[in-house]
Amino acid sequence: MKKNLKTTSTPYNGLPPLLGRGGTGAKSQTPHSLCSSPPLLGRGGTGVRTAIHCHNLTKQFGDFKAVNNISLTVEKGEIFGFLGANGAGKTTAIRIFCGLSYPTSGEAQVAGFDVYREQEQIKKHIGYMSQKFSLYDNLTVQENITFYGGVYGLSRKEIKTRSTDLITKLGLGAEANKLVGSLPLGWKQKLAFSVAIFHRPEIVFLDEPTGGVDPITRRQFWDMIYEASAQGITVFVTTHYMDEAEYCHRISIMVDGKVEAMDTPTRLKSQFNTHSMDEVFYQLARKAKRNE
Repeated sequence: MKKNLKTTSTPYNGLPPLLGRGGTGAKSQTPHSLCSSPPLLGRGGTGVRTAIHCHNLTKQFGDFKAVNNISLTVEKGEIFGFLGANGAGKTTAIRIFCGLSYPTSGEAQVAGFDVYREQEQIKKHIGYMSQKFSLYDNLTVQENITFYGGVYGLSRKEIKTRSTDLITKLGLGAEANKLVGSLPLGWKQKLAFSVAIFHRPEIVFLDEPTGGVDPITRRQFWDMIYEASAQGITVFVTTHYMDEAEYCHRISIMVDGKVEAMDTPTRLKSQFNTHSMDEVFYQLARKAKRNE
C-alpha cells in the first residue's frame, strides 16, 4: 500500500507553508476564504455558492461498485484534495464530475449543472489538467495557447489579449515560438495549468499535477493554485504527495469506493491522533481490500 505514496517529512523541502495553512512568508495571496468568497453565478445569474455537490453517488460495473454511495460538497474558491490509494475510485468519480461518465444512481451537480442531463454544459465550465499536462509537444507555446483558447470557445480577440498577458506573466516571451516539447518539465507544468484555466472556468480538476518535478517548482505551482483560488476558481486536486494534502482547505480520503474521511487537514490529524497526514492516510488505506 505504501508504495503508492510519495511522502516527505518536511513540506516542500523546508520552504515555509503557504498562507492560510498556519504559516507565513508565502508570496501568494491568502487562500480564498470559504466564507468570504463571492457567490458562484450559476444559470440565470443566481448566486450558487456550491461548486460541486453529490449525494449517494454510485457508479457500478456489473456487481462491482467503483464509486459506492459517496456524498460531498465543495464550495466556490475551495481547494479540495481528493485522495485515495490506487483502486479507491477517484478516477471514476472525477470522470463523472467532468461530464465524461454517467453515474448508476445518486445525484450530482457540477457548477450548477446536472451530471445526467447537462454534461456538455459542465464541460464548458470546467478546466482539466492531467499528469501528462495535456499539452502538444509538437506545437509552440503560442500555438498551444491559441488551440486551447479555440477549444474553450474564446473569440480570436480574447485569445490574442489573454495569450499576450499569459506569456508575459509566465515569463515565456523568449520561448513563445518554441516547441513545447523543448521546454523544461517545470515550465510545461505551469503552462499546462495556465492553459487549463485560460477560459476562466468555475472549477479546475488537477490529476496529480506535480508528479516528477522538483520541490521548488512544486511550491511555485501551488502558489499558482492559491492565486486561482483567490480569483474564485474552485480547485479539485488529486495527489499522492501527502505534504501537498496539507495545503488544501479540506480533504476527502476514499477507500474501496467510499469516502471514509473528510475534513480539514488539522482536524483529520486530530481525529486520528497523529501529527502527520501520512499516518492519517495509512490508517485508512490499510483497510483497503482492492487495487486498480
